[in-house]
Amino acid sequence: MCQNTIMKNAQQKDIKVVIIEDYKLTRVGLRCALNEIENIKVVAESANAEMGLDIIKEENPDVVLMDLGLPGINGLVATNQIRQINPNVKIIILTSHDRQEEVLASLGSGANAYCLKDIDPITLSNVIKNVAKGACWIDSNVAHLALKFFPKPENTEIVGTTSNNDNKAKLTEREQEVLKLLVQGKSNTQIAQELIVSVHTAKAHVCSILQKLCVDDRVQAAVKAIKEGLVAV
Repeated sequence: MCQNTIMKNAQQKDIKVVIIEDYKLTRVGLRCALNEIENIKVVAESANAEMGLDIIKEENPDVVLMDLGLPGINGLVATNQIRQINPNVKIIILTSHDRQEEVLASLGSGANAYCLKDIDPITLSNVIKNVAKGACWIDSNVAHLALKFFPKPENTEIVGTTSNNDNKAKLTEREQEVLKLLVQGKSNTQIAQELIVSVHTAKAHVCSILQKLCVDDRVQAAVKAIKEGLVAV
């Protein structure tokens, strides 16, 4: 009898959740909704990634709900840093961003799930519970974007025969700057504005990067850059 009670309590252990989201109203809404769900407990929240990283070190949560558009360190970079701090923490991207670059870059940086903010609380709670057990989940509204990305066998073979150092050596200093902006999901126009160059020049740099990294498009370049540490994030 006692043994059964212990097993039941173990199964009902609360999933510790940390919310990293810059909008206070969203944080409050999430906390109130999730704390009503059995076996889920929001233990802390943060308006920025810098504070969030400190909280994660202190609280050692099971799951982190991460926004992408954060002030300072964005959610993509923060996800990568959490992976280095504690690879056991499960990270759920909760965002309004639905571009292919952002979906793939998030998953490539180590996120376990990608949810859009119009998700209903019950579905989100189920995602949290499943992800905490080791599952992966992608919002049905953006799943097709992720499914489009499957490296071709010949590309996989080329990538496998090229070391990180070789890839870094191939890129010029300017191309490394462009690649970092590309990883952040910047368009050619945004890259041009950031680096104070023409859109044509920005596009030329992107084309050169794709060729040197042996990938077909900017999405694959962003994912490869994150996975292989080709840029500092």
